[in-house]
Amino acid sequence: MGIGAAAVEDHPPYGIPGEAKESMIAFHGVSKTFESGGQTIEALKGVTLDVKKGDIFGVIGFSGAGKSTLLRTVNLLERPTAGSVIVAGKDLTKLSVKELRSVKKNIGMIFQQFNLLATKTVFDNVAMPLRLGDTPKKQIQERVDELLSFVGLTDKATSYPDQLSGGQKQRVGIARALATNPSILLSDEATSALDPQTTESILQLLKRVNQEYNVTILMITHEMNVIKEICNRVAVMEHGAIVEQGNVLDVFANPQTEVARNFVKSVVRDDIPPSVRKLLATKRGKSKILNIHFIGESTGQPLLSQVAKRFNSDVNVLFGSITELAGVPFGNLIVELTGNEAEIVRAYHYIQQQNVTVKEIVS
Repeated sequence: MGIGAAAVEDHPPYGIPGEAKESMIAFHGVSKTFESGGQTIEALKGVTLDVKKGDIFGVIGFSGAGKSTLLRTVNLLERPTAGSVIVAGKDLTKLSVKELRSVKKNIGMIFQQFNLLATKTVFDNVAMPLRLGDTPKKQIQERVDELLSFVGLTDKATSYPDQLSGGQKQRVGIARALATNPSILLSDEATSALDPQTTESILQLLKRVNQEYNVTILMITHEMNVIKEICNRVAVMEHGAIVEQGNVLDVFANPQTEVARNFVKSVVRDDIPPSVRKLLATKRGKSKILNIHFIGESTGQPLLSQVAKRFNSDVNVLFGSITELAGVPFGNLIVELTGNEAEIVRAYHYIQQQNVTVKEIVS
């Protein structure tokens, strides 16, 4: 059975390969407090975060972590109590109303509940931002036709929202958000109301938005599978603060906080199932149980086969999984080494030298 042996130091985002990664959205010490019932609630606590051009950046956290509040500061729907929000090099908190309006044209947003106008057709919903901006009628027709084709809804132009499925409504929402040709797209739990199959199709569409329209995406979610499927970088929020951040591979491979570990386990299981533990409890003899993480293109290297041939130790695979993160293979195996104690130790040390992350599990 093969297992990877080459670590991946970094990987490009879904944006243009080789493009300079300038900052698109930067939070510097952003705090936000609300007054409620005579009490002060800290929704954001000194958040510092940098989203680079071309990123699909995910912010994950449980309900009440402050994700939505943070997202809403990007277009100043929520004005920070302290700190600054820099979008495309401009500090939003220092702009005039006119200047802010100009910056907002460069920011699109999609929502969990779609926020479509029920009395307007699909065409009119997508055209709305252009009409508000006094765009010429011919240009509106061309742009809306292009976007409806892009999201696969050309045949729904004259339909109304209540005639659409949830996935189709979100596609309309994405088309509307792209109408003014923004360079930034904000996604507010955009797939939370959708079934898994529809979620997958929407995530693939967002990946196309990133690649084909060169749009930087900042998305919030409470689903780690969304992060796994589409993001290249991630930040974990808890109680209004960023507790962990980095590229997706690093966070999945080596989460540093309990909340991050819990999210990762929801997608990549790295503990021994209870049924397997029960079987191990009945066994006798010398053994060592190892958890091996592997990342990279060399997942075909037959590490376990080599261990079995080199050392007088049996290798038993107890549990394993492999997935893909940002186009890079990532997985883990839980294996048991049994036999001569000295050979088990030698085999363990050999595995440690193979550019994989390995730790012993106490059974």
